[in-house]
Amino acid sequence: MTRRIAVVTAGLSVPSSTRILADQLGAATAGALRSRGESVQVDVVELRGLAHALADNLLTGFPSGALAEAVETVRRADALIAVTPVFAASYSGLFKTFFDVLEPDLLSGKPVLLAATAGTARHSLVLEHALRPLFAYLKASVVPTAVFAASEDFGSTSDGRMADRIDRAAAELAALVSAASPNREQADDLVPFEQLLLG
Repeated sequence: MTRRIAVVTAGLSVPSSTRILADQLGAATAGALRSRGESVQVDVVELRGLAHALADNLLTGFPSGALAEAVETVRRADALIAVTPVFAASYSGLFKTFFDVLEPDLLSGKPVLLAATAGTARHSLVLEHALRPLFAYLKASVVPTAVFAASEDFGSTSDGRMADRIDRAAAELAALVSAASPNREQADDLVPFEQLLLG
């Protein structure tokens, strides 16, 4: 059975540091799952191209075309990696709009890894003050380690701490995915993370 990982990225620029981080997290999670003997497929949802469809969905109440496919990608995924740039000390409007249009309980019990990018490390608390409360409301099963990357983390002077954090977060997500029945979304099918750490 192939485990499916959906990566939702809300970067706007091309190239995008948000997309770069999303790809690193997806690759690390895939590697962690393969080390557990799992087959894995990573599907990337790039929100930049869905902006107009998201606005239409807010007005009509129904996703269409590529947006409907993106929603289905998240629905059928065994886990989600969600990455946003920081705008005005919070997640971006594009990022929030995508999660606004999902059906209620679509993320209930689904393992989620959270990440964000910004120009400065001063915005790192957005992970705890904005992202984690949002996904708690959506009833997702969020891994303990979130990943924040400032501009300097992508340069040649990076000290490797971000890579270590990526690997730790990916390992936590892989542990939750491996403990769950394939393609199940309900929390009852998941082993509490504390139990995984102890046993």
